[in-house]
Amino acid sequence: MAPTIFVDHLILTTTFFASLFAFLILYVLRRRSKTIPASDNDRNGTLTVKTGDGVDIIIVGAGVAGAALAHTLGKEGRRVHVIERDLTEQDRIVGELLQPGGYLKLIELGLQDCVKEIDAQRVLGYALFKDGKHTKLSYPLDQFDSDVAGRSFHNGRFVQRMRDKASTLPNVRMEQGTVTSLVEENGVIKGVQYKTKQGQELKAFAPLTIVCDGCFSNLRRSLCKPKVEVPSNFVGLVLENCELPFPNHGHVVLGDPSPILFYPISSSEVRCLVDVPGSKLPSVSTGEMANHLITNVAPQVPIQIRESFVSAVEKGNIRTMPNRSMPADPIPTPGALLLGDAFNMRHPLTGGGMTVALSDIVILRDLLNPLVDLTDKQSLSKYIESFYTLRKPVASTINTLAGALYKVFLASPDDARSEMRRACFDYLSLGGVCSSGPVALLSGLNPRPMSLVLHFFAVAIFGVGRLLVPLPSVKRLWLGARLISSASGIIFPIIKAEGVRQMFFPRTIPAIYRAPPTPTPSPSPCPSQ
Repeated sequence: MAPTIFVDHLILTTTFFASLFAFLILYVLRRRSKTIPASDNDRNGTLTVKTGDGVDIIIVGAGVAGAALAHTLGKEGRRVHVIERDLTEQDRIVGELLQPGGYLKLIELGLQDCVKEIDAQRVLGYALFKDGKHTKLSYPLDQFDSDVAGRSFHNGRFVQRMRDKASTLPNVRMEQGTVTSLVEENGVIKGVQYKTKQGQELKAFAPLTIVCDGCFSNLRRSLCKPKVEVPSNFVGLVLENCELPFPNHGHVVLGDPSPILFYPISSSEVRCLVDVPGSKLPSVSTGEMANHLITNVAPQVPIQIRESFVSAVEKGNIRTMPNRSMPADPIPTPGALLLGDAFNMRHPLTGGGMTVALSDIVILRDLLNPLVDLTDKQSLSKYIESFYTLRKPVASTINTLAGALYKVFLASPDDARSEMRRACFDYLSLGGVCSSGPVALLSGLNPRPMSLVLHFFAVAIFGVGRLLVPLPSVKRLWLGARLISSASGIIFPIIKAEGVRQMFFPRTIPAIYRAPPTPTPSPSPCPSQ
């Protein structure tokens, strides 16, 4: 009996130690799989995992937002790894006009020299054209330094200057690669998986990943609830050696059915953007688009630049770009946040996108500044939540203005909408506060939500007042009521999508009050020291 018991104990003991040994082997192998290439993957060249490279922040994308953010955080002493799909100079037909408010943010970030040596043009305001009449609207720049104005340029040149400046910082690493997914563990974003220029798949890790991969982002779905709308498309042309009627001004033609924009992008080139409502475009390849531009659009272009417009169409370098709008609706996620067009878009009619992005970067920089340890996920998550709240008043004002102004500027068979369009042009033509107020909003110099609502309904009331002079009639009273209703139907849905509380009452949201973390007090030095 004793030998049997001894054998049973021996078997149990051996089994226990064998199981423990097997568990340890599996654990070690699993740890190795996270830090070194697996043999099969290494042979196929598909996946290598990088860890422990001392990166604080990964930035996905190096467009306007990504490049500016990389330089800003690098200057703050953060170790930054930027992964951009294509580091060659990009060629876009939007993102070419920086409003004065955006230029002030550029100065605040120390990036104002990036508009130098790229043949950028100063922009001092707008000229508005409608039915043979025109009015000039100047930016209210009297209280600012003489250097402060809008800037227009080739987008690619501007972005490349910011990339180059960021790359000069020793703690910023720019890499060409395509991020395919975010690496998530237990609901926390740990980093990214990406494919290098050579085709090798890698993983990179950091306490914070900031996604700014643009309007075509394939990563935003895990970090926000995207509701993308495409109200129209821009058709882009470049007019060469063309003198605009009002130098150093953007030109907006209230055409039929939608606006036509002109602004300089160099000393010898003028960008023209023709808005085409809806998702369906005339074909460029068959010549249908060229015919549309010459037949329907050219007669509406100011006579001074009509010949240059037709010449640009005949040269055939016609490009198109969908105009997207998407309210910011984030899903606060530990370890990651969204920025730029990946997060929030508005109609590009007002040129407010870069101003919003640069303003967001200033807010984020100031929030992250006191956070020495980004690995403190709890504190970091609270500051990310604060960022999404703090950005709302400025961003939502610019977004709402863009969406509302585009709808007002559209031609419409509806009498009330047509009257609103005429009232807007005439209100801006009055001068004084009637022009400086709206232009201060447009320029990003005074992006206050209440000011936007007041001026928007001032336009509507101005339109109603004209209908009741000299004598009101039942028809005119009804048209006035419909005009107010139409104005409400334009602006209130946009405000609702942006968030009424966040836009007008942000101080009622606890996340806006975020005190800097209290540093651990260092021991007092000895008297002898």
